[in-house]
This record gives sequence, C-alpha cells and structure tokens, in this order.
Amino acid sequence: MAGSETNARDPDALIRRAGVRGNPDFDQHFLVDDRVLDRLPGYLPADADTSHVLEVGAGTGALTDRLLAVADRVTAIERDPELAAFLREEFADAIDEGQLTIVEGDALDVDLPAFTASVSNLPYGISSEIAFRLLPTGRPLVLMFQQEFGERMAADAGEDEYGRLSVTAGHYADIEVAETVPREAFDPQPRVESAVVQTTPRDPDYSVPDDEFFMSFLKAVFTQRRKTMRNAVRNTAHISGLGEPDAVVKAADEDLMSRRAGTVTPAEFAQLATLAYDVGDPGGY
Repeated sequence: MAGSETNARDPDALIRRAGVRGNPDFDQHFLVDDRVLDRLPGYLPADADTSHVLEVGAGTGALTDRLLAVADRVTAIERDPELAAFLREEFADAIDEGQLTIVEGDALDVDLPAFTASVSNLPYGISSEIAFRLLPTGRPLVLMFQQEFGERMAADAGEDEYGRLSVTAGHYADIEVAETVPREAFDPQPRVESAVVQTTPRDPDYSVPDDEFFMSFLKAVFTQRRKTMRNAVRNTAHISGLGEPDAVVKAADEDLMSRRAGTVTPAEFAQLATLAYDVGDPGGY
C-alpha cells in the first residue's frame, strides 16, 4: 500500500472549493465525518489487493483522497459533470502521475475497469443495482448503504430482515455490517441512518444449475414470502418461468414445502431450485 492518511483533505473544505451543495433529489449526500472517512479503506481485508481501487460516486473527493493514500491506482466514477470537472482540477497531480482516473458517467452504464477492490459511498437510489453489478466480479467491497438495506443484505435465515436480498448477496460473498453511520455524518443529512457493509467474495457452499434461473426462482418465491413454499412455487410460475410447478411441489421434500421462504436457508433454496430446474420445465433456461 502507498501513502498515509496524515495529510487527508478536509471534506468541508472540498465542498467549499467545489462551490456546490449536495442535492438530496439527486442522491447527493456528501460524507463529511473525517473519522468515518479515515476508517473506510481499513474495512478491506488485510490481504486485499489494492493495486486498483474503484470508487462509485466520488462526489467532491473526500473518500477519493483517502483511497489515493492506500491504493496504487484509483478509478473514481462520478455522474455529475460539475463535480467530475472539480475532481479533475482538485486531483490534477494524481491524474498526471497516473494514480487517478476520473470517469464521468452513470455507474450503471459505464464500462467498469478491471478493479481489484471497491470502496464507495453509493448513491442510495441505485445502490441495489450497483451492488449487484459489483458483487459478481468476485472482488472485496466496502459499500455504504441505507442501514435497513445493509442489514437485509447481511441477514441469516429466520431473522426478520432475511429475504431475497440476503440470499442473492450471500450467493457471491460473505456479508457483514461493519458499522452504522449516523445521519449527521453527511451533508446534507439523509432521512435515514446508514451502514458500512463489507463483502468478502467466496464460492457458495452449494451449487445451482443456472445462476439466472436461481435468481428468478428466488425472486418468485419471495414475492409470496408469507405463503408456504408449496403455494409460493405454485403461484409464481409466471415469474420463475416454471412450466410444471406442480411437478416440483410433488417431488420436493414435504417438510420444506410446508415452511415459509423466510426460514429457508440458501443451501435449501439451491437444492429446491435444482429440483425445479430438473422437473419443473423451466422455459428459456
């Protein structure tokens, strides 16, 4: 790792130099708490490859500055043209030295670089879409979400927060809430508390015949999470694409089909999805 945090830029001063005010309507909530900013890069695993760190939603560059202190190279994505121009000016030296690349555009549309890790204060309105663009890359991530979203990502079967998000995120990585962040850490303040989420990539301890079908199957049954799995599978064939849902119910374990989705573990979902793939006539997969 290169550099240190001792001369980190002041986040409030960056906002003043940029001459901007965060706009909640555009998901602009600048992280201004120095202590949180300083901690974020440290949530990457100790053995993480920081040769090329990706930041999504760079804003005025307070986190960018901290990442430059620990990474060999940083790519920062910012969709606001005014902020992207400010970043290019503020960090001109790092850009000239080849340590920083500013990508102006929407993180859902731009081509992502071959990054080795990501540390980002995500725009909350598209945080789910961005997370599921990053998770399949198999890189360690440190991402800021709304607290409720982060807790749902990290939840285990049987917990109130457990749901489709928990299973799909956990398909790609171990998920942990590293810390909660109060609204006062941002300018302007969001309406809700936030959470820093660590994701450590790993292969799941189960196998599925087709990732796309597995995700569609999860989406289907969780739309009826208050129903038994038996009824959820039957009632959501139009979502999962199953041509023969009754064949799945007949072949599946009776005890499992009597439970509700919120109590079914990822491995049990994988087993059921494999059965559904084999006997349920999943069209298009």
